[in-house]
Amino acid sequence: MTKSPIIVANGVGKAFGDFHALTDVHMTVHKNERVVVCGPSGSGKSTLIRCFNGLENHSSGNLTVDGIELYPDSPEIRQLRQDVGMVFQQFNLFPHLTVLENLMIGPMKVRKLDRAQAEATARKYLERVRIPEQADKRPAQLSGGQQQRVAIARALCMEPRVMLFDEPTSALDPEMIGEVLDVMVELADTGMTMVVVTHEMGFARKVADTMVFMEAGRIVETSPPETFFTNPTSDRARMFLDQILEH
Repeated sequence: MTKSPIIVANGVGKAFGDFHALTDVHMTVHKNERVVVCGPSGSGKSTLIRCFNGLENHSSGNLTVDGIELYPDSPEIRQLRQDVGMVFQQFNLFPHLTVLENLMIGPMKVRKLDRAQAEATARKYLERVRIPEQADKRPAQLSGGQQQRVAIARALCMEPRVMLFDEPTSALDPEMIGEVLDVMVELADTGMTMVVVTHEMGFARKVADTMVFMEAGRIVETSPPETFFTNPTSDRARMFLDQILEH
């Protein structure tokens, strides 16, 4: 069966002044593929996936996401952001709105759903992330893990074709990490196309179809998880795994 590419980066670079955050990145993500991007801090992982939904403009190379070629001020970026969901380290929920209202606002304003449709969609995804009982609470009344699950549900309410996760558990207390990762595992099991930046290697091993290892703004290694974890081809990836798996 032919794989259908949904994200294609061809020689992508990103410079902030004299600092090159990304250099000559080549990467393809196929529909229904789960890609985990890992590497040391400052290796360009977050910059890369922020380029995937137009939050950062790449400086060189070509980047096509869901059939849209991205470039600065592309008129299609607004459409792209409707189809590419993103979950950040911080939850970015509106504190003055209830959980339900946080989930309904995007579909109503952007997708033009009526209130009843938006509420039905919101409740469906609160069930999906296993916190339907929190619908009428404000974000401040929830734990960090619950807030991140609300953030995932909010992204899902837009019915995205791709989900991007930028270290979604790094701001959480250790005991809350598992509940968020469990939701992400279930999401992966539905066949959602996912690109996940994370240091959670147990999750990566369970979910990833492809591991991407980055250092200093470059992709050093791309391989299936069984290869990456048992016999990485690069010394740098081997060193990274030795350090991270010890902890």
